[in-house]
Amino acid sequence: MVVWHHVGLAGLWGGLLALERRAFLQAMFSRPLVASTGVGLLLDDVASGLFVGMVLELFFLGAANLGASLPQHDTLASVCSAGCAAALAHGSGGGSTPALWSASILLFVGMGSVGRVLDRGLERYSARLASKAVASAEAGDLGRAVRQNLWGMWPHFAAFGALCGLSVVAGYGLAPFEGRLPLGVARGLAWAFPAMASVAAAIAARGAHSRHGMAWAGAAAALVTGIAAAVSFGGAR
Repeated sequence: MVVWHHVGLAGLWGGLLALERRAFLQAMFSRPLVASTGVGLLLDDVASGLFVGMVLELFFLGAANLGASLPQHDTLASVCSAGCAAALAHGSGGGSTPALWSASILLFVGMGSVGRVLDRGLERYSARLASKAVASAEAGDLGRAVRQNLWGMWPHFAAFGALCGLSVVAGYGLAPFEGRLPLGVARGLAWAFPAMASVAAAIAARGAHSRHGMAWAGAAAALVTGIAAAVSFGGAR
């Protein structure tokens, strides 16, 4: 059963971090480690937030917003992954485990690309509002100019907050299936977590974000999961 106040808290946290990342403060609260740990704390599962955040912090360590180049939205990927992991842990009743962390990262790390697309679309909207704000300021209507800035912030809060809340709903929705996973798949997902962490650490050590890093991390996780499943099924025979 979905715990709706968890959905609301994750949505509120994700929406605020989307604003912190782009519109105000920019005090690094939106970094993956802080963002994930924060949602874990709000959803009473600090372990999921912390461990998911550690992997994604390493994975996105070299990402930077430079000029017209938009990086993947590491904040969205982190909050969604950690929120899903916490919801899976609560919904399954089995507690926080590396298998759940791996599954959540694999399900939601791609939200970084979704967030980049959203950012690009919202930038066009913000540019139109900025033009209106400049025109209002030149006409002496400073109150209207300030309101244009506020209108530009709300879509970021609403869009990213909604996606973060939906990730928690997805986690609760998937929780009943967690206990039905074959032992080999569950064991493979548990082993996949250190494999993904190792790939993320290797990417971070390079000092730059790899365009193909997500693919390598996914491939490492899939390989380890497959090997563990094959070994377990072979032993069962």
